[in-house]
Amino acid sequence: MSIRFDGKVAIVTGAGGGLGRSHALELARRGAKVVVNDLGGSRDGSGGSSDAANKVVEEIKAFGGEAIANGSSVTDDAGVAHMVKQTMDAYGRIDILINNAGILRDKSFSKMEIADFQLVVDVHLMGTVKPTKAVWQIMRDQGYGRIMVTTSSTGLYGNFGQTNYGAAKLGVVGFINTLKLEGQKDNIRCNALAPVAYTRMTSDLMPPEAEKMLSPESVTPGVMFLVSEDAPTGMILCAGAGVFAAARMEESEGVFLGGADLSAEKVAANWEKISDFSNAAPYFMGGEQTGKFFKLASGGK
Repeated sequence: MSIRFDGKVAIVTGAGGGLGRSHALELARRGAKVVVNDLGGSRDGSGGSSDAANKVVEEIKAFGGEAIANGSSVTDDAGVAHMVKQTMDAYGRIDILINNAGILRDKSFSKMEIADFQLVVDVHLMGTVKPTKAVWQIMRDQGYGRIMVTTSSTGLYGNFGQTNYGAAKLGVVGFINTLKLEGQKDNIRCNALAPVAYTRMTSDLMPPEAEKMLSPESVTPGVMFLVSEDAPTGMILCAGAGVFAAARMEESEGVFLGGADLSAEKVAANWEKISDFSNAAPYFMGGEQTGKFFKLASGGK
């Protein structure tokens, strides 16, 4: 199977360097027309420059690909609208959106200012929601769309000093958990990437020897599959150093404790059974979960 994107148009946010650059270059190599979005700010979100995005566009054009640069902030409504209009004016459609833009403002929660918490959530969560909202109706009208959000092991499992980042990164997973259902009838598939890579964002968090092994290019092949014609939907792909694994939320089998004697003490006494994941199943959705609880309450399995 050869994965190609001939005739497809892709927007990649935060594509001026690191993972976004790698994704944009590979999409172009495989035939996509690419909009390289990057505000060009520093790692903490300050400043801005078009140089990084323009440089990636030049790289793409150098090997015969087609691309344009966009310097909009993913948190700015007018800027996002301009990015989508620029794309539609140039190419007439949008098939792929890779939400990759991000910043870091790490501190332990006790020392973190609310403004730093808010900004990181705005960039990672709302900076994913706003571009997705802007392309959603276009993809519905086309009957085709592939959307990827960028989560993190911090969002899935936690990491000291990153309450703001973790909250936002799990938020984008919750976002696609519903979006995949709403997009299903229009062939819009939505997936999440949890990458481990040595980039400008992580360079001082990793030893120098990690740079070669944890390259962005070792993650990008998984992204190409997640935004391809045959992509799954609603998946979380963990990727780094050429290793790929799927993550999922699970729910234990559950124990019925209802009745007249239901109490907090009864929950405590049965905690080992409640938290037993030996027969765990993937997370349930909507009516399926409601049905499970009705079954347990009525003594069914």
